[in-house]
Amino acid sequence: MKSVWFLIPGDPDTRTGGYLYDRRIMAGLAALGWRVELRRLDASFPRPTPTALREADEVLAALPERVLAVIDGLALGAMPAVAAAWRDRLRLVALLHHPLALETGLDDRVSRQLHASEREALRHVRQVIVTSPSTARALLSDYEVAPERCVAIPPGTDPAPLAEGSGGGVLELLCVASLTPRKGHAVLFHALARLKQHPWRLFCAGSERLHPPTAALLRNLATELDLTKRIEFLGELDAAALATRYRRADAFVLPSHHEGYGMALAEALARGLPIVSTTAGAIPDTVPADAGLLVAPGNEAALTEALARVMTEPGLRERLATGARAARQSLPAWPETCARFAAALDAVPAA
Repeated sequence: MKSVWFLIPGDPDTRTGGYLYDRRIMAGLAALGWRVELRRLDASFPRPTPTALREADEVLAALPERVLAVIDGLALGAMPAVAAAWRDRLRLVALLHHPLALETGLDDRVSRQLHASEREALRHVRQVIVTSPSTARALLSDYEVAPERCVAIPPGTDPAPLAEGSGGGVLELLCVASLTPRKGHAVLFHALARLKQHPWRLFCAGSERLHPPTAALLRNLATELDLTKRIEFLGELDAAALATRYRRADAFVLPSHHEGYGMALAEALARGLPIVSTTAGAIPDTVPADAGLLVAPGNEAALTEALARVMTEPGLRERLATGARAARQSLPAWPETCARFAAALDAVPAA
């Protein structure tokens, strides 16, 4: 039986795209007959404590000789010395959702440190698996990762019923994203504050626990902009509750500053929703031009204009919805994604 060990920091049940990808891949490999073992690393990654680094080293030391060890990029990029120590005894594989240095809100010094650390860590793995061609291009150009060591395996998307819409006179906008700086909620709120003359409501589905300062800032901002009756914070929803929100939505909004893929965008496409998002990272690879209006990340004026068009032009909404319904036909399914992941692991050199 083929075996693989996954090393993932924090709680693997966290409801973010990266953790969901990890869970689905592990389940898919198990369904394909692999023996899949999970080892949890400390939640302090990607800014690990000395104890976290020591424990990560101990986890790798305890793995059987020559095994495949897939290390989530949240941890790998911050532990280059640990990876270097075990690169010859183990077959290390990086699973990178997006480069650590591209997280929004970092100062230049921290960003440079993370870039250098991650670049060094990637030197010690035998294969790098990323979730989009966009991230692969970034690694080739900025991280000195040779193309033969990097493979892009985008997430799968579950089949879903088409959205039915709100059916009322108030346009329901849905944003599915954790309340973190990278997701761009503040830009969205400012843009919507300029569109109070139109009938709309925004529903924000996403965890407030990953970055509590941002969650608090956004609640205060909604109050300052007099939007508390127009914006509803739903928190982290389970699958059934989230499906209900997708079904009732009239349009999907995600103003991210960077995305390594954008699984919520793919879920919106699967439901045939018109999309307003940005050109950041992999988003243009995920959202076809005829399915969404994409603007430069952080450009409040451009986002305001795109939202205004979606609010006031029913014909545009329908054209974008038609594009989304066409795009849903070509979204990869999870069994396909897991089979590609298995093939990538099979190709990892033994020496």
